[in-house]
Amino acid sequence: MTARKPRALALLEREVVQCRACPRLVAHREAVAKTKRRAYRDEVYWGRPVPGFGDPRARLVILGLAPGAHGANRTGRVFTGDRSGDFLYAALHRAGLASQPTSARRDDGLTLTGVWITLAARCVPPDNRPTPTEVARCGELWLDRELELLRPRVVLALGAIAWSAYLDHAVRTGCQVPRPRPAFAHGATAPLAMRSGPTVLLGSYHVSQQNTQTGRLTAAMFDASLRQAVMLVRADPSSRTGSRRGASSHANSGDHTDSIVRSRR
Repeated sequence: MTARKPRALALLEREVVQCRACPRLVAHREAVAKTKRRAYRDEVYWGRPVPGFGDPRARLVILGLAPGAHGANRTGRVFTGDRSGDFLYAALHRAGLASQPTSARRDDGLTLTGVWITLAARCVPPDNRPTPTEVARCGELWLDRELELLRPRVVLALGAIAWSAYLDHAVRTGCQVPRPRPAFAHGATAPLAMRSGPTVLLGSYHVSQQNTQTGRLTAAMFDASLRQAVMLVRADPSSRTGSRRGASSHANSGDHTDSIVRSRR
């Protein structure tokens, strides 16, 4: 299974980027790609669904909400080309999980080690709000398959919608989610007996510009969430694969080696 992961994720990516399952989202993402923002008027926007990105052998998955209109919807890589990505990748670099602190474009050389980043909804939604039906459809079509391949031990959900999307995934794949259903909060944890093994769902406020510029989410707060995620991965016996280390940039890069989550001291 481990040897097949990069190829399987690359094949899944090819399907994801062709998806047209949600007419409202298709119309919006393509309209944004045509009208553009003035600062990017000379660029060719991606304007398609955005696939996951990172280390295929990661035990930590970061689950966001949806592509930014002029970020990932422009660049084609999750959390790339906007302020949310600036905040996220700087934090991942401090934690030793990203090769560089910035993410400007798809081909900027960024690689991740021990972490995979994906989205609850793959297309930019109007007003940054996918409908519950759209999130569920995207989950059934893509997130369930992606997570089945990744088999993470820790999922860091950015915001309440991502938190709920992962719990819905757990239910769809046969997990007995506790009742009452675990509520989202920054720092919340929910241990789950997933089919692939014990998994911990962590909650963090989303790395949106609105949250980071108002101080609702600070760099110190998010660094603490990443440290907690790394500690939980390390505590899982199945993640103790020795000191081998590898980095990957994308599912279709063709250069993936075993890795474990490691923090820089």
